Amino acid sequence: MISRVVREPTAGAVIVRKGHDFGLQVLLIQDAKDRWTIPKGHIEDGEDAKATAIREIGEETGLTNVRVLGYMGQVDFKFQRDDALVLMTTQVYLMEAVGDEDVQKEEWMNGIHWFDLKDALEMVEYDDVRKLIDEAQEKVRGK
Repeated sequence: MISRVVREPTAGAVIVRKGHDFGLQVLLIQDAKDRWTIPKGHIEDGEDAKATAIREIGEETGLTNVRVLGYMGQVDFKFQRDDALVLMTTQVYLMEAVGDEDVQKEEWMNGIHWFDLKDALEMVEYDDVRKLIDEAQEKVRGK
């Protein structure tokens, strides 16, 4: 039974890079429940969404050299955690990995991987994330 509502503001990014065959690749993380998604995390007090996205990308992927290409919008999720209805709002940015840094996952993750665009669209579980990846492709190729 739900006895309280919790609001959780978060920020993250669709991270892209040019693949070895010059195709577009997307970096996805696999969460503890084996769902592939984009990296994101909680906004800390005094931090704006863009700073959070950059910090979380570094913490969750090991990438420190990223370029913010733009703001992609907000995604809202709701789910139940114990006795709470959690309303999560994620501010999403489009970022490009610069250089050839290796990625490394955090301990709580089950995986992290660069996927070719078509494969990334098949791997993600959430429709909202799939739409963001489609939009990222259009924005990057439209430059």
